[in-house]
Amino acid sequence: MSDSLAQDPVYKTETLIAEDIEAYLDQHQHKTMLRFITCGSVDDGKSTLIGRLLYDSKMIFEDQLAALEADSKRVGTQGQEIDFALLVDGLAAEREQGITIDVAYRFFNTEKRKFIVADCPGHEQYTRNMVTGASTADLAVILIDARKGVLVQTRRHSYLCHLIGIKNLVLAVNKMDLIDYDQTKYDAIVANYAAFAKSIGIERFTAIPISGFKGDNITTAPSANTPWYTGPSLVAHLETVEVLSSEDQAKPFRLPVQWVNRPNLDFRGFSGLIATGAVKPGDEVRVLPSGKTSTVSRVVTFDGDLDEGVAGQSVTVCFADEIDCSRGNVIAAADAPPQAADQFEATLVWMADEAMHVGRAYWLKLGTQMVSTTVQQPKYEINVNTMEHLAAKTLQLNSIGVAELATDKPIVFEPYAENRALGGFILIDKLTNATVAAGMLHFSLRRAQNVHWQPLDIDRREHARLKNQTPRVLWFTGLSGAGKSTIANEVEKRLNLMNRHTFLLDGDNIRHGLNRDLGFTEADRIENIRRVGEVAKLMADAGLIVLTAFISPFRAEREMVRKMLPDGEFIEIYVETPLDVAERRDVKGLYKKARAGDLKNFTGIDSPYEPPENPEIRVDTVAMTPAQAAEHIIRAILPLK
Repeated sequence: MSDSLAQDPVYKTETLIAEDIEAYLDQHQHKTMLRFITCGSVDDGKSTLIGRLLYDSKMIFEDQLAALEADSKRVGTQGQEIDFALLVDGLAAEREQGITIDVAYRFFNTEKRKFIVADCPGHEQYTRNMVTGASTADLAVILIDARKGVLVQTRRHSYLCHLIGIKNLVLAVNKMDLIDYDQTKYDAIVANYAAFAKSIGIERFTAIPISGFKGDNITTAPSANTPWYTGPSLVAHLETVEVLSSEDQAKPFRLPVQWVNRPNLDFRGFSGLIATGAVKPGDEVRVLPSGKTSTVSRVVTFDGDLDEGVAGQSVTVCFADEIDCSRGNVIAAADAPPQAADQFEATLVWMADEAMHVGRAYWLKLGTQMVSTTVQQPKYEINVNTMEHLAAKTLQLNSIGVAELATDKPIVFEPYAENRALGGFILIDKLTNATVAAGMLHFSLRRAQNVHWQPLDIDRREHARLKNQTPRVLWFTGLSGAGKSTIANEVEKRLNLMNRHTFLLDGDNIRHGLNRDLGFTEADRIENIRRVGEVAKLMADAGLIVLTAFISPFRAEREMVRKMLPDGEFIEIYVETPLDVAERRDVKGLYKKARAGDLKNFTGIDSPYEPPENPEIRVDTVAMTPAQAAEHIIRAILPLK
């Protein structure tokens, strides 16, 4: 570079600008991220506060600002030039009603930090939306209208935030301008909230007097209107609050495996986000639930190897030994591993319109682990307005309760209060793939750790070989009066003539003994089929061909039994009969009673029947006699060996 070029004013200016841009981009790239939510009662000013934050942080483009000013004039804001709430209330229904319905996510940044903020609805019927927004938050801003003080929804949302595990709480006493910035009223609100917070276990919170309308103590503090307040502004607090506590990094190492990284034959690593603790080459680790141990050889990232990976970082861990590890496993410190169990107590927040089905199998997703689980009748439901424990047979939309659940295989976990990554889960409906609940594990049940499978020398293959047949479960399903028991009986007689070892489980007969304690509610029907499925599985393990004749009205329970058995052993037989035909037969007079209202929860009348979608065998009882149907089934299941 020539001296004359270096001294050129234009060149010097362009160089300085380029350096400033590079420095700014580097600083922005390394900013920490804070996820927080705003919550509180209706009209406490949540959306207005977020709109103010976006406006003051200059995150609004000129065309957006012009549209906002036009919308504010159209809606009418009582003298206010800009209605900041319209920046967030994006749904037409929200603007029409003046409330927040869904969770609205917004992004902004300051010189010190980047932010993702979720504006959560205040109405009780949108509790599930609030829980969704809180599930990933590091901090919660709980707004209180200074004119109204602590309300039921204030308590409700504070409890939910505490339940979800948000430790950083800001009590933002809003609309201070409407009480003339009265310190006495502010102090009384803070004292009232502090007493409530202590009663539910909230250890600390930060109180700030603000006005989203006027901007007091939002970006700078103290405001001239609150000279008696000496704490930080809201933005200053958000910029400096600790996102990842040193406590998390001091905990034992935990890394849920997201995927196996195998770009070539010379590299094999296990990738994921470090939930807690730290890891470095040479550390002894244990892979759960298998319990196999190894030594860390490398900690790899996109930018190269690390001397140490810490909580909050996404890394790939390589082992010194070739041991089995896959997605869903957890890599942990060898000398302080987490637990693995298959029965738990948990808190559930029910998020589906359809009520929880006690005993029905759902998918449980915890981190990268996915297992099948069943939920027992709740121990109690929590009235989050009064903190009372109420008796409950199930959980409805937005209900919160404590229940026991059992998984089909052990999962690696830690109590949610200690580790959100290994203690928080969701439940997924197996048929619709819809998320129906969010949950927090408390502890494993003692019996889950004391009950183990006992190895047996004579297994199901030996039982089947002795009987010279392949075990099967022939599952007859259909409406009452379809002819399930009659046809199943005909099939068994033919199998008996073929010297096959069989056993017929009939719905009515089972209810005289094994299931005599069950009624005909939806929950009892689910438990009825679960028990029958377990018995059928045991009989199949003994080498038998099992025939079951049950209405079994729900697809989910039939699919649950199918999954209990090896592939190919569950044969679903749909005894298809139109409702009017089944009703005309009505041998037991059940339809007549149901039509008269004397028999509740009767399938086909006031309780649904879900026909099989892809049964292995379909029998049309209008076109076939029982003998013809039995012959059709026998031909379909041959050969039997």
